[in-house]
Parts: sequence; structure tokens; C-alpha cells
Amino acid sequence: MRVLVIGGGRNAEHEVSLASAAAVADALRVRGHEVRTATVSPDGVWDAARDGSPAESLAAAMPALAWADVVFPAVHGAFGEDGALAALCALAGAAVVGSDLRAGAIGMDKWATKLVAEAAGITTAPGYVIGAADIGDVEFEGPVVVKPVSAGSSYGVGLVREPGELLDALRTAAQYDRRILIEQVMRGREIDVAVLKEAGGVRWAAPPLEIHTAGLFDTATKYDGSATFTVPAALTSAEAGVLTRTAVAMFDALGCAGVARMDFFLTDDGPVLNEVNTMPGLTAASQVPRMFAAAEVPYPELVDRLVRAAAAAGPAR
Repeated sequence: MRVLVIGGGRNAEHEVSLASAAAVADALRVRGHEVRTATVSPDGVWDAARDGSPAESLAAAMPALAWADVVFPAVHGAFGEDGALAALCALAGAAVVGSDLRAGAIGMDKWATKLVAEAAGITTAPGYVIGAADIGDVEFEGPVVVKPVSAGSSYGVGLVREPGELLDALRTAAQYDRRILIEQVMRGREIDVAVLKEAGGVRWAAPPLEIHTAGLFDTATKYDGSATFTVPAALTSAEAGVLTRTAVAMFDALGCAGVARMDFFLTDDGPVLNEVNTMPGLTAASQVPRMFAAAEVPYPELVDRLVRAAAAAGPAR
């Protein structure tokens, strides 16, 4: 098939997205697809017209959308994973890999995700949202995790142990979003579960992965190599079963498609959903491909399955 792979994006995850897009494009060529690429700069300019404005460059990129049988938007974070590119593809009548506008937008919003999880009977950490303008009014009430409501790769996330750390953490989060989520610290093992929706609609979860880190699994830890992963995670059959069922239930509650990664804390009381990634990192070394490799689905086959599922589903209706 003819596949347009989009990378980059106007957000803090630009470089990570470039790596995902390059890996996806190479793997799809290995599987025999005809691949073109498009890159969006940190300023929102598409490489179809590098000297134009974002609007002019987008207009220049539209023939590539029309050429493609399937669009693979490997753009993490805002203006990509949040449903923006899925909406563009829907308007253009293009089949797109991954979740649609609604699932992407809700999954990117950590507060909205918590509300959906609660309605689906899935536990999340107790927390609340404040506006960036109100950060000076927040009182320290014990150890908390501070997060931008909509940001990925843990940008702006901070663990606050002492009262004097709170304001700086809130200011850091406010650099990434005007809404800030303050959550109670969860004590438990960090377990990720990846769910794939195949052509025909069957959903299944790969073997869970456990994250091992000395402290908070923040942006630096994610990319400096200090964190290690165990896949499959060392779980009892009961633990693996409840994590898998909960991940698929959350996938369905959001209306996800393609692949999504559900991040959990496995506590003494069961799994607690941390967050959802509807366009997770997709280099061969990323967490999701590692999980599917453990299920004997090699990386090129995984991205091929994503393209074929998108083609089977067709353009959004």
C-alpha cells in the first residue's frame, strides 16, 4: 500500500517523534509498502513548503494525503496524538493509523481520562485540577505528583515531597499546559500493557512490561538509559489477567484503535491506571514494540498490522 508517515510536530516530543517516524517508515518499506514521509517542524511548518507559513505548508502537504492509501501519524503529544492529525485525515477522507479524534483528545487529557476510567469502574489516583493562574493558592497536603494535564513523555512532571518544592513543580508543569493535575502518590510496581486492535476488530494485549527505576520515571529517566524493563513482567496469572482485562476495558471505554499503551501502578489493592498513550513511542526499542516482540510479533510485522487495520477500517465516518 501507499503509506504517508508523518513525524515531528509542534510540541516538546518533536525529537522523539522523529525517531518513531523514521523507524516506522523503514519497517514499512521492509514489509513492501511504498512509503513517503512528511515532517512537521517545532513551529508547525510542514516540509512540503519549508519557507511558507503553517497554513501554506499544510496546503502544500495535502497532495501527499490524497496520494496515500493510509496515513501513519507518528506524532506524539499535542497537535498529533491529541487527535489533531486524526481530525485532519478525517476531513481529507484518508484512512489513518491509530485512534480517532475523540479517543486521541480524551486520552491526551489526563483529567478526562480519569473521568472515563471512573465511569468504567477503573481505579485512578485521587487528584484534582487547578489552573496555571492559581498555582500560588495551592497548599501542600503531603507528597504529590504534579503533571501538566495534556503533555507526554513526562514533560513537566514532578514529585513533590516537601512544601518548599511545590511552587517550583507547579511552575514547571505550567510551562506545558494551563491546566495542572495534582495527584496522590501511588505506591506500587509500574506496569505497562499494550493493546492492539487488529483488522476485523479483535483486540488483544501483549505480555505486560515492568519498569524499574530508582525514583520517578520522568523525562530524564525515560531517555538517559537508567531505567530498565522486564518483559514479560514477573506476574502471577491472576495479576496478569486483571491487568490485561483492565487495559482492554480502558481501550474500549475510550474507543481507541490501532495500538495504545496503558500505564498502571500495581498496588496491594490491584491495578491503578496512571495514564493512556494513544500514539506511544514506536522505535524498535520502545516499550510497545518490546511487548509485542515478547508475543512473537516482530517490529516490522507490528507496524504492518497497524497499517492493514487502518486500511480495513477505512476513512472516518
